[in-house]
Amino acid sequence: MRIVPVFIAAIVATALYLLVFERDRLLDFAAGDASPETTEETPVAAVEEPENETEERVVSVVAVKSEAREIDSTVLLRGRTEAARQIDVRAETSGLVISEPLRKGAYVEAGQLMCAIDQGTRETALAEAEARVPEAAARIPEAEGRLAEAASRLEEARINDNAAEQLSKDGFASTTRVASARAALTAAEAAVESAKAGVQAAEAGVKSAQAAVASAKKEIERLNVLAPFSGLLETDTAELGALLQPGSSCATIIQLDPIKLVGFVPENDVSKIEVGAQAGARLISGREVIGEVTFVSRSSDMETRTFRVELSVPNADLSIRDGQTAEILIASEGTMAHLLPASALTLNDEGELGVRLARDNKAAFAPVRILRDTVDGVWLDGLPAAADVIVVGQEYVIDGVAIDITYREAAG
Repeated sequence: MRIVPVFIAAIVATALYLLVFERDRLLDFAAGDASPETTEETPVAAVEEPENETEERVVSVVAVKSEAREIDSTVLLRGRTEAARQIDVRAETSGLVISEPLRKGAYVEAGQLMCAIDQGTRETALAEAEARVPEAAARIPEAEGRLAEAASRLEEARINDNAAEQLSKDGFASTTRVASARAALTAAEAAVESAKAGVQAAEAGVKSAQAAVASAKKEIERLNVLAPFSGLLETDTAELGALLQPGSSCATIIQLDPIKLVGFVPENDVSKIEVGAQAGARLISGREVIGEVTFVSRSSDMETRTFRVELSVPNADLSIRDGQTAEILIASEGTMAHLLPASALTLNDEGELGVRLARDNKAAFAPVRILRDTVDGVWLDGLPAAADVIVVGQEYVIDGVAIDITYREAAG
């Protein structure tokens, strides 16, 4: 084992120790200063202990005397605009389009023609169906005549049967004659039923012919695809010469007046909203609109546990579009609240939002809930009807700290 490296390391460690931890003594030694040693005879200065005076620390604060006032409570929602109605208008029959197309963005009135389909042979089919009606109607008198004839024969058969029965009882008619009369009666009854069926068949023929006429007319009506309500075209109507089949789309139309505002309210606030309540909204563009609640869902979304709320807002100029983001405020029953500056809010050690109150010249924390934020301040719930609220210095005090209060006028 080499001793020289170990010796050198010890010297270096010693030098570092003196340089770092004994620097002052080393400098004094280098300067030639000798500190007198303290002996037992050297008098030691007496240290006076300060008196243990527990004077209470007082913090100066500014407070306001606030009184609760009734305000209209609101429920704030994030939502979107939605067309009142939107439908894809489809053809009910087949044929070629013979009308010029209407371009998307055009406004159409309820009942306005959107797509006209070539009638083809439908007029011929209608004429044929109409011609069958009088033909079928003419069969009814004939069938009724047969029914009357069958009824007469039935009456005659009944008379003959009755006579044969009486003669047979008196011994003037044979059993064969009675059986023959009975058979004639049965045949007459069957002929009557057959004649009645013939009348019913004739009447059914008339109804069938009339139904064919109605069907032919309805088929002709289906050739004109009309707007079901007034609105804007979201797509072009079917092009001239296009072949439409039953179910083919003619155009998509939406109704924007009135327009709906749709939001989703949490389950703890849904009880505050009623149908017919007044509401306002601020669109993403900054425009503010006013409407009323028209629908509150009775069942929640299974994933978000929120309830759908719909508002109806007038939109006569159609300037509000479908799908715009909106911030919705819905009025609910009034509540008592304090109007205080937002700077008065603070947090306690648990992170709870609240304000500091001045009670008996001492600070006290009170939790609050923000109801509404305005340019004049915030409306807070959770305070007593009258409260002295610290608005300056609340961050420098905790519960129980003595305070020197200077009052100023509360916000209007």
